[in-house]
Amino acid sequence: MSDPRLSRLLERLPQLLLKSEAGDLEYYGRDWTRRWTPAPLAIALPSTTQEVQEVVRWAVTEGVAIVPSGGRTGLSGGAVAANGELVISFERMNRVLGFDSVDRILTVQAGLALEALQRAAIGHELIYPVDFAARGSCSIGGNIATNAGGIRVIRYGNTREWIAGLKVVTGTGELLDLNRGLIKNSSGYDLRHLLVGAEGTLGLVVEASVRLTDPPPASNVMVFAVSAMDDLMQVFAACRRKLKLSAFEFFTDRALEHVVAHGAQDPFEQVSPFYLIAEFDVADEAQQADALEVFEQCFGNGWVNDGVISQSSAQAASLWRLRESITESLAARKPYKNDISVRISAIPAFMQAMRTIFEREYPHYDVVWFGHIGDGNLHINVLKDDATTDAMFIVECERVTRLLAQTLAEFGGSISAEHGIGLVKKGYLLGTRSAAEIAVMRGIKQVLDPHGILNPGKVFDGAGVGSRE
Repeated sequence: MSDPRLSRLLERLPQLLLKSEAGDLEYYGRDWTRRWTPAPLAIALPSTTQEVQEVVRWAVTEGVAIVPSGGRTGLSGGAVAANGELVISFERMNRVLGFDSVDRILTVQAGLALEALQRAAIGHELIYPVDFAARGSCSIGGNIATNAGGIRVIRYGNTREWIAGLKVVTGTGELLDLNRGLIKNSSGYDLRHLLVGAEGTLGLVVEASVRLTDPPPASNVMVFAVSAMDDLMQVFAACRRKLKLSAFEFFTDRALEHVVAHGAQDPFEQVSPFYLIAEFDVADEAQQADALEVFEQCFGNGWVNDGVISQSSAQAASLWRLRESITESLAARKPYKNDISVRISAIPAFMQAMRTIFEREYPHYDVVWFGHIGDGNLHINVLKDDATTDAMFIVECERVTRLLAQTLAEFGGSISAEHGIGLVKKGYLLGTRSAAEIAVMRGIKQVLDPHGILNPGKVFDGAGVGSRE
């Protein structure tokens, strides 16, 4: 290690795994945004909480910023290290630590992949229900950092609802043991919830106790082709009124075209502007009959022009691929992404307002919509044409994102539903949070990270390493 600061770190922690090769710096220094050139000081890969604490204490002494790193599947630049920070990767802290069968709580280290956590839950004949397409790559620590939601929020809620306790290392190296798995705990502020969604700016999650639940009953999937935007909500209302929904998603014809080109099978002969996919319980004959009734009602009222109900688990998986493969099918095009939310009732009016803006401002770009109608979360992916440079593409997209943020403010929405603020969206935070709220957020960070070393520059600009503001 040529940097004397790293030499002093290894003197304190001779067993610490430290990487500084160029390939490692690039690999660990970025997330899926790919918009910043990685330039970390080095990569630390601790294996214990005590090592994390000691690394933080070293960082305070040396005045080195820290960027926490999980699966780095984030889309807002929250895990980017572009300014000489030390990346702390939690990939070696990936163990299941214990299971309490009475409380139904699984305790795991922060670096455990979501899919591995789900498998561990199944091993106890239970489930951890938060789920999304990046399950094999993302870590539970990263899910906690962004309060990740996914495809079944309509039934199970976001990550926050399933966190029974956290162990967190603050910006001074102190270990906080938050809530300890209690169901009722009215003893002051619940700091556990403060850390969920904080994007590593208030503390480093090293351990999580997550609640598990019973597996869902048998389910079916149906997909509808829809011609009119307002009919999306008519179908949603009908399904929610009659069925026990676990997911209700939508995507556009542009999304379907990309997914089919990527290998999925199109179940429809004619193209429609919108598609809906619903997953619902069919535990008994009554629920099966309700599903057929809703299916027929949607056709009878002219809300849909085509549809299919899965007849097997294989067909259900094939139908889900139409939705879950969208992000993968677009990845090679390096889309500019917006992840926003509005109240469910505002979705048609908001989408119409934004489509008008996009058609006016983005006539030469392919704009792909999809998202979670059941919880008001929409994903907007803008694809560059071959004639536009990467730099100009970002400039144009950020100009239109300012219009998006203004429209969101008019609808009382959020610029980030589940991807976090990171570097990408911090310029639009004031449209979602008031100045007073942001001032409180800054004050909280100052208490938990007084030296400004934890993921500085993420969420909002302000106090950094060595600052006392």
